[in-house]
Amino acid sequence: MNVQRILSVALDVDQDVVLVRQRARQLAELLGFSQQDQVRIATAVSEVARVACHRGSGGRAAFALVRSGPHQQLEVTVNPGVGPRKASSPIGLQEGITRSLPELALITANRLMDSCDVEPEEGAATAITMRKALPPQIMVQSWQLADISERLAASPVANTLQELQLQNQELVATMAELRERQEDLLSLTRELEDTNRGIVALYAEIEDKAERLRRADEMKSRFLSNTSHELRTPLSSIRALAQLLLDRMDGDLTTEQERQVQFISRAANDLSELVNDLLDLAKIEAGKVEVHLAPVVVENLFRALKGMLRPLVDEGRVELVFEPSEVVEAFDTDEGKISQILRNFISNALKFTERGSVTVSATHNAADDTIAFAVADTGIGISPDNLQLIFEEFSQIEHPLQRRSKGTGLGLPLCRKLAGLLHGRVDVVSTPGAGSTFTLTLPRRFPEPDQDGNES
Repeated sequence: MNVQRILSVALDVDQDVVLVRQRARQLAELLGFSQQDQVRIATAVSEVARVACHRGSGGRAAFALVRSGPHQQLEVTVNPGVGPRKASSPIGLQEGITRSLPELALITANRLMDSCDVEPEEGAATAITMRKALPPQIMVQSWQLADISERLAASPVANTLQELQLQNQELVATMAELRERQEDLLSLTRELEDTNRGIVALYAEIEDKAERLRRADEMKSRFLSNTSHELRTPLSSIRALAQLLLDRMDGDLTTEQERQVQFISRAANDLSELVNDLLDLAKIEAGKVEVHLAPVVVENLFRALKGMLRPLVDEGRVELVFEPSEVVEAFDTDEGKISQILRNFISNALKFTERGSVTVSATHNAADDTIAFAVADTGIGISPDNLQLIFEEFSQIEHPLQRRSKGTGLGLPLCRKLAGLLHGRVDVVSTPGAGSTFTLTLPRRFPEPDQDGNES
C-alpha cells in the first residue's frame, strides 16, 4: 500500500475543529470529490475531531492519499490528545462529556465515509482512521499532490463565523436538493400509481375478453356439435337412398340418371365426412373425447388399414406399400385414434400423388422410447410457406390437384389434436414436386395419471 502524506492539523483548542473542517472540505474539493462528498468528508472529520479535541490537547488530524492497487483513497487519521485541554472560546461543547469517543461520532463517520476503523494507541488513546475512495475517473499523480499541498498552504484560514456561514449554506443546499428529490419521488409515485391503475384496468379488460372468448368457444363447440348431430340423420338417409337407386332396387336407371345419383352420393359422402370431422373437433375442444387404452400390435393395425384403404388405391398409378414393422411388441394406446390419424395421412397421400408410391412404416426410437408412424409419398409436395397453413382449420393449398380433389380442410388439424390427446405430435417434411412425409410420434409407454389426475 502506497501512502502519501498531504497535511496535518493540530487539535489543541476548539478553534482547531473549525480549521480541520475547513481543510477537509478544501482538500476534498482539490482532489475532485463531488459537492456532496465534500460535505460528507468535512462533516465526518469535524465530528470525530470535535470529540478528540475535547479530550485534551496534543491531538492531530493527518490527511494522506493512499493507493491500493489501481484505486486511490483519501485517508484521515484523528489521534485524540492526552494532555490537559487548553482554554479557548467554546464552540458549543459542554462539560461533562464522557472521555471515551462517543458512539454518535463513530456512527456518523461510518455513514458518511467508506470505512471507519478504531485503533488503540499508546497511553490508552484511540486513533480513528476514515477513508473515502476518489472518483473512479480521477488519478492524482505525485506532482499534482505537491501542487495541492501548496494551494492548501496558501488558502486563508476562516474564522468560526465564516465557517458557520459556509456550513449553513451547505445545509441549505442539501435541504434544497432533498426537497427536489422528494418532489421527484412524489411525482414518480404518482406516475407509478397511474400506471398501476392502468395495469389493473388492462388486466380487468383482458379477463373480460378472455371470458368472452371462452363463452364464444363454448357456443361454437355447442353449435358445431348440435349442427353435426342434426345433419347426420338426413345425410345418412340421402346416402342410403342414393345407394338403393344405384343398386337398382326400384328398377333400372338411365345413364344420365345414374350419373346424377352418383353426384348426389359423392356429395353426401363428402358432407358426411365434413360433419364427422366437425363433431370430432367439437368434442376435443369441449374435452369430451376419452382415450381408450388397449394393447396395439403394429402389424395388425397395418393389415386393417390396408384392407380399409384398398378401394382408394388406383393400382395403375399409385402403389400403397406397408413396410414390415420393426416394432414387434404391443404397446398401450388408443388404436382407434391412431387408425384415424393414419387413414387421414394415407388418403391425403393417395389423393395428391398422381404417380409413384405411398409408403407406410413404423420405427422405434430407443433413445427417447417413442414409436414413429411415417407416411411418405411421391406426390406434389408442399412449399415451406404452407407447412403450417395445412394445420389450420378450413385451410387448403392452391393447386390444380387440390381443385380436383376437394377436401374439408379439417383432417390435418384434427390429426394434430388427436395426437396431442395421445401425448404425441405430428410432423411433416416436404419438398415441392418430390413428395411429403407425415410422421406421427407417440410414446411407447402411455403416461400414467398422478394423484391429482395429471398425466406424467
